[in-house]
Amino acid sequence: METAPKPGRDVPPKKNSSQAKKKKPRRYWEEETTLTAAGASPGPPGNKKRNRELRHQRPKNASFPKRSRISRKPQLPKKPRERRNPEPQRSLSGAQDPFPGPAPVPVEVAQKFCRIDKSKKLPHSKSKTRSRLEVAEAEEQEASTKAARSELLLVEEPGFLEGEDGEDTAKIRQADIVEAVDIASAAKHFDLNLRQFGPYRLNYSRTGRHLAFGGRRGHVAALDWVTKRLMCEINVMEAVRDIRFLHSEALLAVAQSRWLHIYDNQGIELHCIRRCDRVMRLEFLPFHFLLATASEPGFLTYLDVSVGKIVAALNARAGRLDVMTKNPYNAVIHLGHSNGTVSLWSPAMKEPLAKILCHRGGVRAVAVDSTGTYMATSGLDHQLKIFDLRGTFQPLSARTLPQGAGHLAFSQRGLLAAGMGDVVNIWAGQGKASPPSLEQPYLTHRLSGHVHGLHFCPFEDVLGVGHTGGITSMLVPGAAEPNFDGLESNPYRSQKQRQEWEVKALLEKVPAELICLDPRALAEVDVISLEQEKKERIERLGYDPEARAPFQPKPKQKGRSSTASLVKRKRKVMDEEQRDKVRQSLEQQPQKQEKKAKPSRDRPSALDRFLR
Repeated sequence: METAPKPGRDVPPKKNSSQAKKKKPRRYWEEETTLTAAGASPGPPGNKKRNRELRHQRPKNASFPKRSRISRKPQLPKKPRERRNPEPQRSLSGAQDPFPGPAPVPVEVAQKFCRIDKSKKLPHSKSKTRSRLEVAEAEEQEASTKAARSELLLVEEPGFLEGEDGEDTAKIRQADIVEAVDIASAAKHFDLNLRQFGPYRLNYSRTGRHLAFGGRRGHVAALDWVTKRLMCEINVMEAVRDIRFLHSEALLAVAQSRWLHIYDNQGIELHCIRRCDRVMRLEFLPFHFLLATASEPGFLTYLDVSVGKIVAALNARAGRLDVMTKNPYNAVIHLGHSNGTVSLWSPAMKEPLAKILCHRGGVRAVAVDSTGTYMATSGLDHQLKIFDLRGTFQPLSARTLPQGAGHLAFSQRGLLAAGMGDVVNIWAGQGKASPPSLEQPYLTHRLSGHVHGLHFCPFEDVLGVGHTGGITSMLVPGAAEPNFDGLESNPYRSQKQRQEWEVKALLEKVPAELICLDPRALAEVDVISLEQEKKERIERLGYDPEARAPFQPKPKQKGRSSTASLVKRKRKVMDEEQRDKVRQSLEQQPQKQEKKAKPSRDRPSALDRFLR
């Protein structure tokens, strides 16, 4: 028989009514921690008598945090956790980040985008001005770091052409390059047979998408050369000497035998500028909206196409002007003359900024690279020279050609193309910032007629050549920048995007008066002019309005404004000014001693041991 179990052995004790109730679920804002015996009992909250006894035993100076109004439980003060070896940050999935923090940026890459010269120290100016300069420098450093980090997104790389073991790349023909490249790149090589209206001058738009060319016998055409879609084709019934796109592909400037004409992309004549007559060469400055014209009488004219006014008309006093180019870096115009010199011009000056003697004979062609560092010239003495434009204007290299180069052009990455008769030679350097090496040509191509115009297409490895037989598009690997700025020159932009870009470009137009040799000088203070103006102001007024007034002590009460106390206070201020002058002179002494120190010898001497 089964017997009932005895109480107290295997049967669990009955629970109280308070314990039998279900526990209240803990919320995420409530904490599990409770005060220890020093503050509260760890037992059940129902024992109120025991809590009262412990509450009376608290020390008088003890401070405890307030109770939470939500959980109504005593909470301990939170202490910051000190981790000697903190764990790496983990994601939501619990995986550990192998590369915590922002991506490091190499110093060399960030230096490429930096525009502030950190070698120059900040001037000792007022604290407010100095703080502004420091903020501007910090913003510039942050912008250069972001630009260097976003360079990883530029997936396109520049092309190149390499021959096999010991093979000369100049012997590689255009037909071989077309067979080796893909179909899209092979379609960029074409020939336009236009012998009836040649020779031709040509020009690519800033985006590199459109091509305009004009023949000596009046043929003018513009097309989208990528899709081969013709935009307009007209015959002006007059000799065309040069042709240029303006700020966009919608406007076209044509230098005809008598006057300068402006056409739209439909071939409709919009303007006839008769003040620019017998124009030989055209150049457009996109950031200033200036169209520079070199005429046969010897005048250099600047036309502002945004308002339709002539900004400056300068007489070069050097005869006929048929050699002209622009410096993309500082917008200075380079003119080649028959006496072998090249002059540099700005619309703000009536005289040339500089004159460089380049050749013994007349100058036939001039070209400047995209960085504004190097200039290539060719003359009647059959010499091809590379000059350094960074203040010295000295020739870096020279080469004698069997035929003088009549036309020169630089690509975006520093390749130099020269047209000699019916042959085009291309020289390459070590990179974008290095001058081209004239020892051995990079590519050579023979045309069906004499060369009359050269122009590299932006953002495409293509060289456009205008000759007596028409137009030829050559493939030149590694000539252009592989990546473009979509906000500045977007070849795939729509009509609406082009209109928006025109509005922004007009708002950011640079005045013509700011064109100079060194654009960085615009951000510096002209100390000489400032001192001259201050001196003239003092002579005109008879006194210096910025001079510091002598110290006058304020009157005090209770007998502290006696004559002796006033003299004592004045003398104290004078002594402080004298101490400042002495302190400044002591700081300048080490600098003077360093300048006077003799230069150290390269080879050590036995007598150096006696030097202190």
